Amino acid sequence: MNTSFKSRLDGLMSRHAELIDRPNQKLTSPNGIFHRYEFPVLTADHAPLEWRYDLNAASNPYLMERCGINAIFNAGAIKHEGKYLMVARVEGLDRKSFFAVAESDNGTDGFKFWDYPIEMPETEEPDTNVYDMRLVKHEDGWIYGLFCTERRDSSAHEGDQSAAIAQCGIARTKDLKNWERLADLKTPSPQQRNVVLHPEFVDGKYAFYTRPQDSFIEAGKGGGIGFGLSDSIEHAEVEQEIVIDKKVYHTVYEAKNGLGPAPIKTSKGWLHLAHGVRNTAAGLRYVLYMFMTDLQDITKVTNKPAGYFMAPEGEERIGDVSNVLFSNGWIADEDGTVFIYYASSDTRQHVATSTVDKLVDYVLNTPEDKFHSAGSVQTIAAMVDSNKKIIADGTLV
Repeated sequence: MNTSFKSRLDGLMSRHAELIDRPNQKLTSPNGIFHRYEFPVLTADHAPLEWRYDLNAASNPYLMERCGINAIFNAGAIKHEGKYLMVARVEGLDRKSFFAVAESDNGTDGFKFWDYPIEMPETEEPDTNVYDMRLVKHEDGWIYGLFCTERRDSSAHEGDQSAAIAQCGIARTKDLKNWERLADLKTPSPQQRNVVLHPEFVDGKYAFYTRPQDSFIEAGKGGGIGFGLSDSIEHAEVEQEIVIDKKVYHTVYEAKNGLGPAPIKTSKGWLHLAHGVRNTAAGLRYVLYMFMTDLQDITKVTNKPAGYFMAPEGEERIGDVSNVLFSNGWIADEDGTVFIYYASSDTRQHVATSTVDKLVDYVLNTPEDKFHSAGSVQTIAAMVDSNKKIIADGTLV
């Protein structure tokens, strides 16, 4: 091994170890709902050196990066055997995404990838690209991964090499190492993205939250977050989709909306985290919002705070697709802590923490959208009146 090769390798290994071992400090919460953390939990630089570099001095004497990583983001999450695991979307320089498991002891730092990416089995029609896995531990005993499978639209003319069809791929596992690929989900919609499996049976059937979509980019007449049931998971088919959370004019979810991770069950209802999209002069803006559905009728939205729950801030606004927050993974821990894993601008993965009690309070007691400016003023005025009374009565703590 030549001296320059060894020196460069030592430097790469030292910087990578320092990145993995870097403590992540909880930041002050200005809104009292959740805490952001100082650093992203996964970036392209977190990818193992063995994935990116040929470490053989004979075949790679200049120690060049052979398989570069562009971004790591949009991770599903689960706690398994005492470890906090993310199944991240890893995107290479070739634009192809794949899945890989990163593990942490505490859920906020020290995430380290397993030795190999996931070798996801293919269907008879191979995927061109796979991404954005939602993980759910279902009451049938399996851990399911639902993800977007993308293939070129074969009906597009030869000159159009960007036309794509997106569907929901389904795989299951017991250990996140060995995966069984099932048939893609069938629905009445031309395309599907952001599909989530409900963690419990509904009337003895598998329940899916869908996002009906007319084309790869545009939701079209697909009116929001859908819902449907399937008798089977091995050959899942939703024959009827109903929209349970629709798009609404002049809101943060007027262009598109889709569910994030599987909902969290609480004594008050099912907590949902979703993304909303609106168009701006600077392009599409993705934010996160929350709502709750009824415990008995999970298609019934019972509470929905106005506006966004979380939006990109600071460097989160900059990346491959700027001004975007997206989440498809969270973990509700045994002590009530909720780890919210969110990606910024299709580039990096972050964590924020809250608690089940705080999130339930936020969803139940934050005013809902009245959908017009006068209504927003009325909401604020009512709170001002209440606050003035508290101050006048001397009951302000």
